[in-house]
Amino acid sequence: MFNLESPSSIVNLQSHKIFFSSILFLFYVLNVEAQWSSDSLFNVHTQRGINYVYDLQFENARKEFKELIRLQPDHPAGHFFLATIEWERILIDLDNESNDERFITLLEKTIDVCDERLDKNEDDVTALFFKGGAIGFRGRLYANREDWVKAANDGRIALPIVQQAYKLAPANYDVLLGIGIYNYYAELIPEQYPFVKPLMIFFPDGDRAKGMNQLRQASEKANFANIEASYFLMQLLFQYEKQFGNALEIAARLHEKFPNNVVFHRYVGRCRAALGHWDEMTAEFDSILSYVSIGKLGYNKNVEREAHYYLGLSEMQNGRHDAALRHFYKADDLSRSLDKNGPSGFMIMSNLRVGMIYDAQSKREYAIKQYKKVLDMKEYQDSHKSAEKYLKTPYGK
Repeated sequence: MFNLESPSSIVNLQSHKIFFSSILFLFYVLNVEAQWSSDSLFNVHTQRGINYVYDLQFENARKEFKELIRLQPDHPAGHFFLATIEWERILIDLDNESNDERFITLLEKTIDVCDERLDKNEDDVTALFFKGGAIGFRGRLYANREDWVKAANDGRIALPIVQQAYKLAPANYDVLLGIGIYNYYAELIPEQYPFVKPLMIFFPDGDRAKGMNQLRQASEKANFANIEASYFLMQLLFQYEKQFGNALEIAARLHEKFPNNVVFHRYVGRCRAALGHWDEMTAEFDSILSYVSIGKLGYNKNVEREAHYYLGLSEMQNGRHDAALRHFYKADDLSRSLDKNGPSGFMIMSNLRVGMIYDAQSKREYAIKQYKKVLDMKEYQDSHKSAEKYLKTPYGK
């Protein structure tokens, strides 16, 4: 048996990105999910459009949100949700920055529409929510692009706007999603990443347990935010709470409802890997590779690399070393074109696994080369410790 390192960290989420994104997402969800319209047709189009976004049916979503603008030209929702389409495009292919400008333009249009309403009524809750959300959303992109000054500045500007809106409309389960996310991360992140503690003086204290409870309430009772709350719960349960069974339950439900969403699909596979459900996991990642082969939206080379890595783990677990090597070789090969800032977790761990398999195959000379190769890469999840250990004592001995 070998330890299964956390897939969430394998995907190389950087702690400072998590921190900023978590805070800035608060402002996003507050606005995304709070449908401040009494027009039932407007809300039907909104819900339908949101569902299309989650299922990556972007053109259908665009039609719904264009209809929102036609129905209520002075309402910011249509403009804001059009931006969420671009956001999803960015999320499923983070290395591609070609959608950034379009995304920011749509957010700034949202802000302009909000400002026109606020000029008439400074307590216009709808305008406050959407303006705060648009600014926070923009900051979230800046965080992902590691433009920390712009990201922090947007967070600083958005926070009092959102606080004012929440004060005016506190009884809202959709809003509870954003509050829950904030409470959870505001306590968790400084604990795990002490270097961000000085930044927290600009933000209220968090409460991890309270945040989790609020997210559960939002996932069960929110009108429009239940999917997003479920998504965040799944992430937190998997990445930080290590409750893989509960995370899998949510991931499977989301994947069933939005079968085109590659993010939910990947989480089903990751959860099954963490639980040691090797046969089911293999089926999931084989399915993912089949979508990669036909170029399905979102199933890109990053996804392909992840699939090969986990399939390699599965084959290794079952003692099929040659098959495992083929997957790890492929993950390593893909990393060479994908890793723009040095070796990724996938590359490092794939090379370590290759060395371990060589040892298992009594190819000690090749194994030693692999361990030395790993030591030349950056440290990742005790990779150096493992490599040094197996240099002294062959893996499996």
